[in-house]
Amino acid sequence: MADGLRAYLLIAAMWIRSTMVYRASFLMLTAGQFVVTGLDFVAIFIMFAHTSELGGFSLPEVAFLYATSGISMGLADLLVGTTERLGRRIRDGSLDVMLIRPVPAFVQAAADDFALRRLGRITQSVLVFGWAIAALDLHWTWDRVLLVPVMLACGTVIFCAIFVLGAAFQFVASDAAEVTNAFTYGGNFLTQFPPTIFAKDLVRAATFVVPLAFVNWLPALHILDHADPLGLPKAFQFASPVAALLIALAAGLAWRLGLRSYRSTGS
Repeated sequence: MADGLRAYLLIAAMWIRSTMVYRASFLMLTAGQFVVTGLDFVAIFIMFAHTSELGGFSLPEVAFLYATSGISMGLADLLVGTTERLGRRIRDGSLDVMLIRPVPAFVQAAADDFALRRLGRITQSVLVFGWAIAALDLHWTWDRVLLVPVMLACGTVIFCAIFVLGAAFQFVASDAAEVTNAFTYGGNFLTQFPPTIFAKDLVRAATFVVPLAFVNWLPALHILDHADPLGLPKAFQFASPVAALLIALAAGLAWRLGLRSYRSTGS
């Protein structure tokens, strides 16, 4: 594991050095991501110009959901987002090159074309997060304070695992990047809004099928002192580490099975 981490950092550093050769381009692309992702929050802000609450949540509370989801998704996209391109490598046979190098294929797939410009998305979410924390009218007890970094870390792991599961699925369906996007970027969009505005069946699916609810919905219910729309036991609001561990194990197993079933392109 230590060797894999070291290889990941070396590959990422190589891509960062190549990016910094064209610093103006990097700054413009990063600013572009900052602005484009920021428009999502502008849309939320416009909605609250016409209402004081959305599903029982105030603007700072929705901003808290938006920011925590955005930070987790942004970090996952930065760390392993390039695995969604695995289908292309399978189709053109370039995955074979990764398999003969003395570095785990997953490390190469995750660090390949490491895009530092994705910091634009993360920075924008961090700024919204800071505003939301300042604007929330909460009594910050020790458990609420501790739950925030745990929620962000577990949310990042959950989104990373979904990226890896999507990549593993491409060993079976070699052109399925959009399927992955439905759960990664789609999941990010879903968890930006309160669970109370969605049908209960959708909330159940986001809890027990694809554990997106553990990214921020369930822990945020405790932090923001809101009732659970599904009426689940209170323990679920602290179960993000368990959900993150289980989906990470499932993603690791799926990756191993997919890689073992790979038979090259035959070309």
